[in-house]
Formats: sequence, structure tokens, C-alpha cells
Amino acid sequence: MREVRKLLEGRGLVESPRWHGDRLYFSDWTAGEVLALDPAEGRSEVVARVASLPLCTDRHPDGGMLIVSSADGLLLRRGADGSLSPYADLGRPGWNDIVVDGRGNTYVNRAGSDPMAGEAFAPGSVALVTPDGSVREVADDIAFPNGMAVTPDGSTLIVADSYRHALVAFGIGPDGGLSGRRVWADLGEGTPDGICVDAHGAVWYADVPGRCCARVAEGGAVLDRVDLDRGAFACALGGRDRRTLFVVAAVWRGMTEPGLVTPGSGQVLAVRVEVPGAGRP
Repeated sequence: MREVRKLLEGRGLVESPRWHGDRLYFSDWTAGEVLALDPAEGRSEVVARVASLPLCTDRHPDGGMLIVSSADGLLLRRGADGSLSPYADLGRPGWNDIVVDGRGNTYVNRAGSDPMAGEAFAPGSVALVTPDGSVREVADDIAFPNGMAVTPDGSTLIVADSYRHALVAFGIGPDGGLSGRRVWADLGEGTPDGICVDAHGAVWYADVPGRCCARVAEGGAVLDRVDLDRGAFACALGGRDRRTLFVVAAVWRGMTEPGLVTPGSGQVLAVRVEVPGAGRP
């Protein structure tokens, strides 16, 4: 039976795992912290504090960390000294996930309404932040946008639409714009949250209500699955050979429940897989 290793526990709503250098970076939305974890030692440290929920990050091609400060409607950049400075003004609050392609184009998505505040449903969107700092909407009508990934050749952006139980793909144009929208995979009852791509072109998606991570091919065929005892919020392929699937998971209470997850139930898990990661993040 496949071993699922527990690297860290006792956290809150954990999200946005990103492998960089020799460490796993992830966010604890409950604490408003971005952390770096050494998988070999099991030690973690806080590298940024941002009072924001959601709180997602990704890496610019130059290695710098970009942080979505959802509450302020800002995209921040973390300096080498740990200081935070504005990278782009997103114009309004409510932003969720982020991915940066190899040319420095940054994609940030947001829901169209706030279910935690009891707002009526409205579809969400994806915005593009170009390297010069300009911001424009490049996709709309995504029921509830969550995780995003860019394919290894940089040609395609894949977006998890949780409410429509699908992965949606767009072609990335020379100017970073999106076109050619299509359903990359119909997931049936699967509810995708954070995602990552592997070297065979398959996508791993984390599923909170399904309490699992699943690997799917284009079209939706399930190729692999890792079952858990709590909701999986996001996953990333990393490690020296990129064959470790890192999963951030917690006990989900519900969108309208205080704290969203059971306090202290947040964990960082690791499981070995056959196909290495590729693309971004």
C-alpha cells in the first residue's frame, strides 16, 4: 500500500504549496502566514505575514516570491530581505489563486461573489498582470475559480472550476491573453481545488469534499488517486526529482462555518509518485 507521510501538522487552513530550491513553501490562511518547510528535517519557518484570506503565492521566473494580498486587492513581492512591496494593484479585493508563466505573465483569479458573506452567486474571472505591471481581465464565466497551472511548453493555462466540476483550458497568446476556451477534463463528481501538471501532461487535482488527490488525463480519465482522511486543498510535485506529491489538507467545516476548518487539523503530507512534475507552478 502506498505510504502517505505526515511532514507537518497542527496548522489551520493550509493552501498554495510551491516547491522552490530545496524547500516546500505553503500558506496557512488561518494564521496569515507563508511558511517554508524542509521536508527532510520536518522544520518550518515563517517567511511572510500577510493578513489575507485567501493567501496564495507563486514564483516569478527570476525567483522572487509573489503574494496575493486578497483583502487589499494587491499583488505583493517579497524581497531578498523578507520585506514586502507592491508589485501590482489588482483594483479590488477578493482574489484567490495565482500562477506565473515562464515569461513573467501572472494570472490571478477571483470568485464573483463571497459565499462566506452570504452573497448571491456570480461567476468568477481570471486577470493577467503583465511584466510591466498592467492588469486586465482575460477570462470570465468561471463558476468558482480555484487552482491554476501552466503546461510545460507554456502554451496553455488550466483552471480548476470547482462548482462546475471541471478543468478548463485556454491557449496563452504572445501578449499573455487567453483564447480557445475548452473543457480540458470533465471530472464528474470531482471538485477540483489546487492543481499541478506532470511530465506526461496529466493533472493532479486536490479535492476537499472527496478527501483525495486524483491524477487525470485530458478528457477526464482517472489515472491515479491518493485517498486521505480529510479534505485536500492543493497539491504540488516537488523534491529533487519532482516525484514527490506534496498535499496540504485539513478537516473542512464548510464555507459558512467559523474558521472554515477545524483548528489544528491542517497538515502537510507527502507521497511518492511515478511521473515527475513539469510546468508551473
